[in-house]
Amino acid sequence: MTPRVTIVGGGLAGSEAAWQAAERGADVRLYEMRPHRGTPAHRTDYLAELVCSTSFKGKSPTTAHGLLKEEMRRLGSVLLPIADETAVPAGEALAVDVERFAARVTEVLSSHPHITVVREEVTDFFMLSGASAVVIATGPLTSEALSARLAALTGDENLYFYDAIAPTLDADSLDRSILFAQSRYDKGDGVYLNCPLNREEYEAFREALLAAELAPMKAFEPINLFEGCLPIEELAARGELTMAYGPMKPVGLTDPRTGEQPFAVAQLRQENQEGSRFGLVGFQTRLKYPEQKRVFSMLPGLSSAEFVRYGQMHRNTYLDSPRLLEPSLRVKLERWPPDSPFALFIAGQLCGVEGYMESAAAGIVAGAHAARHAMMLKDAVPPADTMIGALLQYVAGTAHETAYPGGRFQPMNSNFGLLPPVEGKKRKKADRILAKVERARESLTRFLVEEWSVGGEE
Repeated sequence: MTPRVTIVGGGLAGSEAAWQAAERGADVRLYEMRPHRGTPAHRTDYLAELVCSTSFKGKSPTTAHGLLKEEMRRLGSVLLPIADETAVPAGEALAVDVERFAARVTEVLSSHPHITVVREEVTDFFMLSGASAVVIATGPLTSEALSARLAALTGDENLYFYDAIAPTLDADSLDRSILFAQSRYDKGDGVYLNCPLNREEYEAFREALLAAELAPMKAFEPINLFEGCLPIEELAARGELTMAYGPMKPVGLTDPRTGEQPFAVAQLRQENQEGSRFGLVGFQTRLKYPEQKRVFSMLPGLSSAEFVRYGQMHRNTYLDSPRLLEPSLRVKLERWPPDSPFALFIAGQLCGVEGYMESAAAGIVAGAHAARHAMMLKDAVPPADTMIGALLQYVAGTAHETAYPGGRFQPMNSNFGLLPPVEGKKRKKADRILAKVERARESLTRFLVEEWSVGGEE
């Protein structure tokens, strides 16, 4: 019999999971609740729609995010080749035209002979039938009904944090006589637009941020913020120069009007291939819409800016995965009914990774293991000295000397601190990183040959 796998959630993780299972010969049903039910952040009905940023972060293989992408490509990612097709200029980062990227992913998955896309909301695992394995990849915006069902697995409420989206501006409304195009240190293609601020302008902007009115949130729960993606007004509140050392750092930039480095800058990144939309980089916000218009228009070059989309904040759900998951992202047997007709896997941000590519990488692993389970094959978890393997060990609570920030499991993105130390003394940080990269490559090569593919060959 042809193995059957069900994927719930058509985001980045769900798309990768569906592709991996289908490429291994499984018949896949991919459930996506949009357009029948929307979310606070999505705007289209496409699969793999990006909601917070257009960037997949760095491309260099000597960075953590670059190494992660390299590993994903070698594992057969469906999303990264499409990202290359739909890329927009973004310096050393890989960024995409959001609509073209999502439309192309939808086209590729929908045309796969082993994938059936079902536009229907899943509110309970047990409404699914006929599959040997089910992957839940509904993301941080999981519906309340399914979120409650997932909470029952852990015997506790789901964990959560609040995340924010930055505004998008119409390119024709930007004052190009003030803005200048340059990447920091002239790295990459220099297509970031920069709003240069002197000290007085910076201080006035910060004061306006601190005094601006915030959009209300749920009154009955604390607003847990994710440290890796803080709202710009929160950064302003943390210190006089926090923004200037963060998203507004001017290092490596020269204002052509003065020939000098500005005191601070606000950067804008192209969001579509036509160059008609630009997003404010690092300006996630919870400000009310009129306040965004008033405060962000204070930035030099944005006095007449028209907002294509305002920033907003939304609640992101994730699970207490160390109590729940194996490194393969399968729900532990003690947490899942032993007489269940299918094995259950959790992928994407729901399992506690943070970031677009981290979520997609988790989808690759979960989809491959769902197919392997359906085919009665043993697990094939990437080694812990690879970036993907290290993330899986962190999520499952089996990482080397695992220490969760504040003693509480929190979402994690790729970083070299997750990888085990390298042998031998290497004084320079760059040498230690290079050694970790080379070891990860060699380790993944052995894994691909010996364990990953169904046929036993890379």
